[in-house]
Amino acid sequence: MISREKVLEALERYDLEKAKIGVLASHSALDVCDGAIDEGFQTLAICEKGREEPYTRYFKAARSPDGKLIRGMVDKTIVFDKFKEILLPENQDRIIKENAIFVPHRSLVAYAGIDGVENDFAVPLVGSRNLLRSEERGEDRDYYWMLEKMDLPFPERIENPEDIDSLALVKLPHKVKRLERGFFTAASYKEYIEKVESLLRHDVITKEDLERARIEKYIIGPVFNFDFFYSPLTKEGEKLELLGIDWRFETSLDGHVRLPAPQQMTLLESQATPEYTVCGHNSATLRESLLRKVFPLAEKYVEGTQEYYPPGMIGPFTLQTCVDKDMNFWIYDVSPRVGGGTNVHLAVGHPYGNAIWRTNMSTGRRVAFEVRQAIEMGEMEKIIT
Repeated sequence: MISREKVLEALERYDLEKAKIGVLASHSALDVCDGAIDEGFQTLAICEKGREEPYTRYFKAARSPDGKLIRGMVDKTIVFDKFKEILLPENQDRIIKENAIFVPHRSLVAYAGIDGVENDFAVPLVGSRNLLRSEERGEDRDYYWMLEKMDLPFPERIENPEDIDSLALVKLPHKVKRLERGFFTAASYKEYIEKVESLLRHDVITKEDLERARIEKYIIGPVFNFDFFYSPLTKEGEKLELLGIDWRFETSLDGHVRLPAPQQMTLLESQATPEYTVCGHNSATLRESLLRKVFPLAEKYVEGTQEYYPPGMIGPFTLQTCVDKDMNFWIYDVSPRVGGGTNVHLAVGHPYGNAIWRTNMSTGRRVAFEVRQAIEMGEMEKIIT
């Protein structure tokens, strides 16, 4: 892990009166930039060649001569041939000279690599750098490890596929789309073998990934992704905030569930097993009587991060859950940074965040608000790692 001293040395080079919010141009970058604009910051998006146009053209900020925003939310872009070039010392230096405080998300880790983000990226990050690795399933101290330590509910693990005796979910990456999922379900060992053979034939999964796959009991119920924020700066009110809830659209799963059963039965072998690639999100709210069950999960998670990953959670995180027929919540994934679905908050905020702050409060804006508070209080070191 890069030393805290090196990150603080980089922060000393910043003119915080001219601070920008920086982000990799992917994942939840529009939410981050939109929220930063709402809090009076200019924005910097780091793009990859061939993927830059939404940021360099369609959502590009336009300002009047006096600096007033007219449209858009991306003030400046830097385009690299590959995202991973963000790790080059000269490119980090460009970001620091732009006074850009960086907001991490999953794409930063996926494209730059967790080792690079942990050890080589000296740009100050808003959030907990040492928690990002916990999202890598199979690591010694991944989020499952901590959920177990904190006695938080998560789907039961099945160690051996021969032990599958009810509907189970097999979690592994896609062979071709490496950043996406090669997930599949099976209710028996026989079905597991049949689907493995089919998915191998159609280049969806690999034998190597299958050996490292996690198999767990399938929770039958709706999905709720809870977008939280934890503030180490808050002195009045609760440090933990529920900003919003989202749920996902997944291909080709969502296409399957829209087909009547007779049509599903006519699908070709290559179409029969749905894929779980996330392609979008929608907003949700939760029955109020269930909210009391959700906050203790988040409080306990934060407590665990403080104990096992000091200094613990800083800023945004998402608990991804399923709710069973008995109204029990099961955490099946954890995002220790800005969640992938927070673009549903874009421009309008979310009912929960808006209600707390009595204004449009998205996750992106809440991050920028925290940066603004830290600058004004002279406590930036409390929110960056």
